[in-house]
Amino acid sequence: MYQTLPNLVLGFHGCNRETYEKVLYHHEELNSSTNDYDWLGNGIYFWENSYERAVEWAQTHKPDENPSVIGAVIDLGFCLNLSDYGCTQALSKAYEMLKLETETTGTKLPQNGGKTDKPLRRLDCAVIERLHKMNRDLNRQEYDSVRGIFMEGDAIYPDSGIREKTHIQICVRNPNCIKGYFSPKEFNSDYVRI
Repeated sequence: MYQTLPNLVLGFHGCNRETYEKVLYHHEELNSSTNDYDWLGNGIYFWENSYERAVEWAQTHKPDENPSVIGAVIDLGFCLNLSDYGCTQALSKAYEMLKLETETTGTKLPQNGGKTDKPLRRLDCAVIERLHKMNRDLNRQEYDSVRGIFMEGDAIYPDSGIREKTHIQICVRNPNCIKGYFSPKEFNSDYVRI
């Protein structure tokens, strides 16, 4: 009942200059990511309210392709909000279904992995995609978006629970939730807030 989030949010998508120009100047859509390791399943990924994190990602992943950032105004719609306690039951059911299916077919359950912070989220992706399939199979409302908070990076000081790259990420499954794209502007340091 409370899974429709009522506010618009700003999202930032790191990309190369070619994608930036196609989206902003030629009104093309961003492509959905369908990697089996995507943290929040299949969809279009944004950093919520974090232009700087999108810049860093683009510079790290697209260094030779003129890294750029696209801003978006997003209505999350019917959202699988991983920061909400209530979604854990649905994800647990999806995990149990996925586990049973892999046991029945004799396949292996996907594993999360990677060097630090487990950036390759194959299990998480499979569970979320299984939840989406379950909703489709049962003719339930499908999620428009998935939103998650990720603790990432080193502690910002000794014994801190706060991580240097902690962020909120949004995966938009329904492209109609993206109300518009924009080119993020530079900060005007001449303006002094009183």
